Amino acid sequence: MRRVARGIRRRLSRLAEPPVPRTAHRLVPDPVFLISSVRSGSTLLRVLLNSHPEIRAPHEMHLRTLTVDLTKPYTEKAMTELQLDRRELEHLLWDRVLHRELVRSGKKVIVDKTPGNAGVWERLHEGWPGARYLFLLRHPASMVSSLINNRPDRDLDATVREVRGYVEAVEAARAALPGLTVRYEELTERPERTTQEICAFLGVAWTPAMLEYRRGDHGPFVPFIGDWSDNIKSGAIQKARPLPAPADVPAPLRDIARAWDYPC
Repeated sequence: MRRVARGIRRRLSRLAEPPVPRTAHRLVPDPVFLISSVRSGSTLLRVLLNSHPEIRAPHEMHLRTLTVDLTKPYTEKAMTELQLDRRELEHLLWDRVLHRELVRSGKKVIVDKTPGNAGVWERLHEGWPGARYLFLLRHPASMVSSLINNRPDRDLDATVREVRGYVEAVEAARAALPGLTVRYEELTERPERTTQEICAFLGVAWTPAMLEYRRGDHGPFVPFIGDWSDNIKSGAIQKARPLPAPADVPAPLRDIARAWDYPC
């Protein structure tokens, strides 16, 4: 009987606990996530953004690969009592990394441009209901060409499948989430107008310094955390290559190219 009474008291005490206030959930309540494929020009966009005095856009952070390990049975029990499961603990870890980088930079807005975010956009939306999104599009066949040019030993069919997986994820996110769509071809052709639109979306004043990214320190251009090509290292905005002829677009990419209003 006493055991039952103690159990009732514990349940009642938990019911009486105040809910976790929303302000305790995230240090960075509205980060910006760039949703894009590989070889879509995301490194160029991030260095232009990072050149803004109020925007911090570091190299690819791969937050989704930072995991939490509850190593003991009582660890999970302890976290459960705090209303924390593994997913939320990982959100807290990712949030702390974002916040640390934002504070370290002294800026107001942080942008994570990791292409792998396209595959976890639902998780990002779950963790940050107030997040903002930039969707970066490029002709899918141009992405394939860029990947092949970067590594000629790549298998063409496997590369097409890889790009198809990315663009499907980008399109799913674009259909489900509010945000601003940016085209790589327009970014390189009209960088001033395109960056002005992005700044208006992010609520910061545009500055011509964004177009002079060679003047800033954007970290190393090395594999696995961004583009490392001579084009990006040049410090100058290079014009996009001409769009592929419709006949040269691989069949698995034609429907998505048409959906993105590219000639196909």
